[in-house]
This record gives sequence, C-alpha cells and structure tokens, in this order.
Amino acid sequence: MGDGLHIEKLSMRFDLPNGSSVQALKNVSLDVKAGEMVTVLGPSGCGKTTLLNICAGFLAQTEGKVRMNGHEVAGPGAERGMVFQKGALFEWMSVRKNVEFGPRMKGMPKAERDAITDHLLEIVGLQDFKEKAVYELSGGMQQRVALARCLANEPDVILMDEPLGALDALTREKMQGLVLKLWKETGKTVILITHSVEEALLLGERLIVMAPRPGRIHKEYRLPFAERGVNADLRQVKKSEGFAETRDEILSMIWEMEEEIMGRSESAA
Repeated sequence: MGDGLHIEKLSMRFDLPNGSSVQALKNVSLDVKAGEMVTVLGPSGCGKTTLLNICAGFLAQTEGKVRMNGHEVAGPGAERGMVFQKGALFEWMSVRKNVEFGPRMKGMPKAERDAITDHLLEIVGLQDFKEKAVYELSGGMQQRVALARCLANEPDVILMDEPLGALDALTREKMQGLVLKLWKETGKTVILITHSVEEALLLGERLIVMAPRPGRIHKEYRLPFAERGVNADLRQVKKSEGFAETRDEILSMIWEMEEEIMGRSESAA
C-alpha cells in the first residue's frame, strides 16, 4: 500500500433511538499519497465531516477500512493531526503553552520543545504573541495557533475541517496563503474540507466533489492552482487560465445537488 492514507469501500450508518437509521456514507474509496493536498467539497449533509472524523479515528465506520502508512486506523493517533473550524484551543493557556502541549505530553525535553515551538510560531507569524492568552487573539490568529499546535506533534497527515470558514474575507485569503506555504515547506499530506468552491480550487492539488447523502465521491479534479499559488498572489491565481471555468462547472454541479435535496425534502413533506 505504501505511505499515505487509503480509504477502502467505506460506509457509515448512524442508528437512531427511534429505530430508524441514516446512511451518511456509502462505498467511499480514496487513495491520498504522501505529500498531497486534497480538498473536499459537497452539499450540506453529504458526509464530509463524517469522513474526516473516521480518518481521524474519532468515529468507527460501519463498513470498509482506513489505512495510514499501511496500518489500519482503529482510533486517534499521533500520525494524524486535526485542525477544527474553531481552533479547539486551551483558552486559559498562553499561545506558547498551546503549541508545546503535544510535545510536552510526549515527554520531550524542554530545550527541544522550546526550539520547536519558537520555530513554528515564527513560521505562522506569532512569535511576538507567544505569551498572550488565546482569548486575547483574533479568530485568524487563533487558527494560526491551531495550525502550529498541530504541526508541533509532527503528524504525517493534517485533517482540516472548515478551518477558515469563520474568518472574514481578508483574513481568510491570508490564511489560505499560509496553508499553501506550510504544505509546501513541510511536505505534509493535507485533507481539507470546505464549503467554498474558490477555496477548494485554490488549495487542492486534487479536488473531490461528494454527492448528497448517502455521501459518495461524485467527481474528482486534478488542478494546477495550488502549485501556482505557493509563490504567487492568490488573487492573480483566480484570474489564471481555467480557474473561472472550473469554478462555474463545480458551482453548477453543487447547485443541482442542492436542488435535488430540496426536491426530496418537499416530496417528504
């Protein structure tokens, strides 16, 4: 199987207290090679976050397998890091203590974890804020702390669940550039879920569009825009050849899916 994340015929059913069930995912297969950046799009309720939580080991699937570097995923593990929509940080701790938390729990010597923490805070532009409490920071700065904390654990793959969704437009654009920079500099595997078609196009070497529930892979794109965006103005990347056409194609695809979902809802009513 080699290095990377391998999802094989994955299905997930949630059984409800009233005896009914919801099929969130059905027969999803996906191979993500080491060092790839993959973005995942789809209409609301298509199972994107469920898929990510299974890969993280937070949920146990009903059927199928997830393998990481050749080993079956049976729960959370240090080789898989998670960045949530809201940083899930320890708000009572300083920025430094948040970032060094994982290495400290591993028993890493203080001098070593201090060096790692300082290096990561420098990369994400927060060296001058390392003694600040998390609650004193803006939303964008908190997400930078979350990225640094994730990287401090040295995971092989970073799973990102709408990490930029709550940010204002300007901060979000800056963070998109930071995500691309970190991906390229660290060589990490990244799987990022987003509701923004533009963001998925900008950040994904591969873009996966999921179909409505039960969630399954509807279409996959291989794109040049993430590589272009590493050393370029993202606004210029959006103007580059093929970007607008691909964006419009995917928007139409997802709009049709949303209309299908609305049609189902109205029929059920």
